[in-house]
Amino acid sequence: MCVGNMLRNLMEINKVRDDVTDRVRAILSSKEEIKETSSVKKQKIAEARSPGNISTCSKIIPLEASSPVAKVFPATSPIAPPSLNSQENVERSIALFFFENKLDFSVARSSSYQAMIDAVGKFGPGFTGPSVETLKTMWLERIKSEVCLQSKDTEKEWATTGCTIIADTWTDNKSRALINFLVSSPSRTFFHKSVDASSYFKNTKCLADLFDSVIQDFGPENVVQIIMDSSFNYTGISNHILQNYGTIFVSPCASQCLNLILEEFSKVDWVNRCILQAQTLSKFLYNNASMLDLMKKFTGEQELIRTGITKSVSSFLSLQSMLKQRSRLKHMFNSPEYSTNSSYANKPQSISCIAIVEDNDFWRAVDECVAISEPFLKVLREVSGGKPAVGSIYELMTRAKESIRTYYIMDEGKCKTFLDIVDRKWRDQLHSPLHSAGAFLNPSIQYNQEIKFLGSIKEDFFKVLEKLLPTPELRRDITNQIFTFTRAKGMFACNLAMEARDTVSPGLWWEQFGDSAPVLQRVAIRILSQVCSTFTFERHWSTFQQIHSEKRNKIDKEILNDLVYINYNLRLARQMRTKSVEADPIQFDDIDMTSEWVEESENPSPTQWLDRFGSALDGGDLNTRQFNAAIFGNDHIFGL
Repeated sequence: MCVGNMLRNLMEINKVRDDVTDRVRAILSSKEEIKETSSVKKQKIAEARSPGNISTCSKIIPLEASSPVAKVFPATSPIAPPSLNSQENVERSIALFFFENKLDFSVARSSSYQAMIDAVGKFGPGFTGPSVETLKTMWLERIKSEVCLQSKDTEKEWATTGCTIIADTWTDNKSRALINFLVSSPSRTFFHKSVDASSYFKNTKCLADLFDSVIQDFGPENVVQIIMDSSFNYTGISNHILQNYGTIFVSPCASQCLNLILEEFSKVDWVNRCILQAQTLSKFLYNNASMLDLMKKFTGEQELIRTGITKSVSSFLSLQSMLKQRSRLKHMFNSPEYSTNSSYANKPQSISCIAIVEDNDFWRAVDECVAISEPFLKVLREVSGGKPAVGSIYELMTRAKESIRTYYIMDEGKCKTFLDIVDRKWRDQLHSPLHSAGAFLNPSIQYNQEIKFLGSIKEDFFKVLEKLLPTPELRRDITNQIFTFTRAKGMFACNLAMEARDTVSPGLWWEQFGDSAPVLQRVAIRILSQVCSTFTFERHWSTFQQIHSEKRNKIDKEILNDLVYINYNLRLARQMRTKSVEADPIQFDDIDMTSEWVEESENPSPTQWLDRFGSALDGGDLNTRQFNAAIFGNDHIFGL
């Protein structure tokens, strides 16, 4: 029974004296005062703890009650709407949108992200975003039409330059096999379609039929080459294409072959030992928040490790980075800031890391690893950037091999070890007659007196000519035209042509100055306009797995196919736009925090990755791709 009811009952009883009644009233009055005082105190404490009171410029935008975010972050007190010009309020709204919808932080790097913000800002107050239905109907159709129109514009150049079909194959240990088909020419590379070939990936006949249909999509007369990797039954598919399409070449993926070379390098005993020692050091530094802070203080906020497009590329890029920070690492481990901090100086791993950093043999091995890998990383960058490289890969590989010979001029044993690896991969997987023909027709090679391999590639060049000019009528004047080119006669001898040999792309050079040899000009432009590799994109299995899911209805599949078509082509367009900027095509922006350069255990606890960050958790230290997968799992993309 409440105290108020008790009072009323007491007052109704005549036996109760007046002094007792007065005493009860006094007690009740004091309790109400205490309750009121306590309520005021709690309100003041809540206001003091409110983010809006932390700083006079940190105001909170009231959220609608219906918003899921409003339920998680309810306003503690009514606050007037802030000025729409407040930078902080706008950023807070954007941040809440990212967090509520589980968006990858790297989205903020997208050029379309800022373009969207600019467009909304120019519109001004009152803008209402498009609805779900509008996005997946009207805008999906419009944007797809725009991308298709760009593709049609690019097709117009195929009659002159030809094109390359790229079969980018994704396989896993569950016997799944997806083939993404792309088409590339000098202006652009476009994503064509994705095919789930899991049920017939080892069936040459079925794969041959698939490739026939793709070739017909682009027109056999436009296709110069097809690039595929070793995961296919390469010989069977290649033979089918060569037998049925007289003017189409089949070439291996240069970036995959170069990665295999680097992978073999990393398996050499002393190289592998060097990598393991370097990983011991990086794991110690990246698995303790204060240790990571200290390292960044000494390296000038520079990361110590790098994440490349493959495991072996990551290893050699990280060794390069570590070598550059050698003196700073030594300085850090010998500093009072390190030796006096018991949180890491007294750990068992500390002794091992100090021994590694002070070991001159270790640093000599790192220097040697960098010296043998850098020439091939350079080739990988050249062929992975999306630009035509058929005319340069032969020379690039020749120069890379020469770098090994020069470095090991006093050590024949090591020289043979690494050159044998290169020659085996080059001979068995990478070399193509098209590469030889491209080198022969490249003016920067043909007219370079220091080049010694022209004689050895002439035979391959003639074979390519016979394939592209299959009849005597087409080859009628070709011998004279070859002579005109190799002896720099006619327009090839003009000053502009000579000055542009090393400064203009080979395909453009032939377009501008090849009129003295018109038949050879057409052949040269088609050969020199081709790429050598697939594009270096991250592989998101979940996206393409959903496209090919049998559980998905036809409408959902069509929408998802359109979305992936648009998304892939927008990413390709962005990569082509930024290829001239100082972005490394073989390195990702974010560090992979689950790689063996960071992760200490094979089965980490769900929160172990958070322990290493502490106060340093600012978004820049995270690989947001790993963050997204670890925290949110593989949600259905686009809500489908």
